[in-house]
Amino acid sequence: MTTAAPASSSRDLPHPERTEIRLEAVLHALSDPMRLLVVRELAADGGELSCSRFDLPVTKSTTTHHFRVLREAGVIRQVYRGTAKMNGLRRDALDDLFPGLLDSVLAAAARQAVRLGSG
Repeated sequence: MTTAAPASSSRDLPHPERTEIRLEAVLHALSDPMRLLVVRELAADGGELSCSRFDLPVTKSTTTHHFRVLREAGVIRQVYRGTAKMNGLRRDALDDLFPGLLDSVLAAAARQAVRLGSG
């Protein structure tokens, strides 16, 4: 008797495999100030945060768009936990594929925030 694999949930979100993550997609995802803010918050937390934890000064639909761009670029992983959509930085994959990139971008963003008085 064979056992069928569990059915994929209709709430599973598509993510690129590690081998499919492209530098230009990552750089594009990190180029937007709102998406960079999300990445900075995820990096500072080090774990998973729900979408509702982010207070972005944009509409809900625009926030959803930013999370989708980050997920489709391979920068974050999104999973449902109950009714919450949880977000985690794919730091291991990014560090393996592009050593030093994420740390450099985060450090530059922190310096810029200090320089501009926004964080």
